[in-house]
Amino acid sequence: MPDHAEPPEASNGVGDATPADASRRPVEAVLFDFHGTLAQVEQAHDWVVAAAATCGVSLERMRATALADRLLTAGRAGGPLPARVPPRLAELWADRDLYEHAHRAAYTGLAETVDAGIEGFAEALYERVLVPQGWVPYPDTAPVLTALRAAGIPVAVVSNIGFDLRPFFAAWGLADLVDAYALSYEVGRCKPDPGIFLRACGMLRVDPERTLMVGDTPADAGAVAAGCGVLVLPAAGTGRPSGLGAVLDLVLPAP
Repeated sequence: MPDHAEPPEASNGVGDATPADASRRPVEAVLFDFHGTLAQVEQAHDWVVAAAATCGVSLERMRATALADRLLTAGRAGGPLPARVPPRLAELWADRDLYEHAHRAAYTGLAETVDAGIEGFAEALYERVLVPQGWVPYPDTAPVLTALRAAGIPVAVVSNIGFDLRPFFAAWGLADLVDAYALSYEVGRCKPDPGIFLRACGMLRVDPERTLMVGDTPADAGAVAAGCGVLVLPAAGTGRPSGLGAVLDLVLPAP
């Protein structure tokens, strides 16, 4: 998921405008990035311990911490980027957000570069990313989505990803607050390609010029080329507010 693996280079704003300018731009729909904006992967230690447990192995804390550090260096779905992609995985890595099989093979292949001595561990690590328990919604995600729904503002999730996110929102009780999903492996386009943002706008039947894209990386800012306004928020740690309240300040009329 390359759009979440690099720190943001832009400050809060819409396109080249400041938030104050953005508040005067009518917004009829909001597009949200997923990872780093609406949710974050679970802590690396918890990820490793849970995956090992499915393989019938109980890891002591020190071993789990050491494995987590090595696996993060190798590359984890949800970030950070791998320190090095082995040549044998280069093609899969390039296509990881376009095809389900490439996403799985790329990340299990990276995990296999770490010798954990646990049979089936790489697959178990990847499977953990595919379940809602492997992710943590930010505490301000539900309130912001709820407020937008109450205001009649349609919402789409736009993500560079190789698997379906719909079951996550259903498990978190948020499915009724999202109107559409533009997922790269389904759309065939990855951010910052303007095509994926245009597809999301089409799904919501809204004009891109009256749409706000909210994310946490320069890839999300690619929505500017599609004609959308853009709000880039700094990435927040797991379980901490992500600053999504700024969306309501821009979209909803002042009381």
